[in-house]
Order: sequence, then C-alpha cells, then structure tokens
Amino acid sequence: MSGLTHFDGEGSAHMVDVSGKPATQRVAVAGGWVRMAPETLRLIEDGAAKKGDVKGVARLAGIMGAKRTADLIPLCHPLPITKVAVDIEPDRDLPGLRIVATVGTTGQTGVEMEALTAVSVTCLTVYDMVKAVQKDMEIGGLRLLSKSGGKSGDWQAS
Repeated sequence: MSGLTHFDGEGSAHMVDVSGKPATQRVAVAGGWVRMAPETLRLIEDGAAKKGDVKGVARLAGIMGAKRTADLIPLCHPLPITKVAVDIEPDRDLPGLRIVATVGTTGQTGVEMEALTAVSVTCLTVYDMVKAVQKDMEIGGLRLLSKSGGKSGDWQAS
C-alpha cells in the first residue's frame, strides 16, 4: 500500500491526518463535458428547456456539489472553500457543453475532489434538466486539469 495515503499500515482505510501540515493557498481546476444532439444544445442555448435555465441551474448545482464533497466522498476532509466558479460553454464540434470548475481554499489539504465533484454534479444536472428531450446524452472527459499549492506544488495536465 506504499504511497496510498488513505490506508494505514494494515491496509485499512483511514482519513489522512493533515494537522501537522501548514495552511497554504490551494486551487484546483477540473473539466468534463456533456455530449448531446445539436438540437438539444440549441434548446439549451435558446433557453427553451421546459425545466428552465439549464446552464444557470447546473452552475448552481455544481457550486453546491463542491461545498458538499466531504458528505459524498468518505475520506475527504471538510474544507473552508473560498471560491467555486463553474464555467459552462457550448461546443458545437462536440456537440454539447464543456464544463470547467475552479475551486480554491486556504487550508492543509487540496481541493481536487471538490473541483471534480463540481464538474460531475454540473454534468448530471444538465442531463437531468434535458433528459426528457434526449435520453442518450453522454457524460465524459472528467479529469483534473491543474492544481496549485501544497507540499507537492503545482501540476498541470498534459
């Protein structure tokens, strides 16, 4: 189990003790997408979905998801999140919506899971809001794009 910090010496899961780590400014950026038919994308862009403002509601859901990450992921620390931004942009080449979430804190552990959760919840909310129009939408591309701060320093996806 070497290198896996969420396991103790006997291989049992545990929450990592971060009490000895200094608080530093940390930011994580994650991304993903929802692929859909061009007609569904047009419906969202035109604000004509029966459930309302798809992008606005999905953005709010993503922010809320980031704030609730410790409730959803068993070994995540509850963090004092200082920033959550969720950007939702249409991509006609996909076709669909590209989602990018940026989460920040000043703390003893990073916000990668919060950024990934924000993107996941945003994508799921988009799906929920237009599933009556198109059930075969695809959610994908969920990944960490970058992180900064902490002992391991800065990292950027290739």
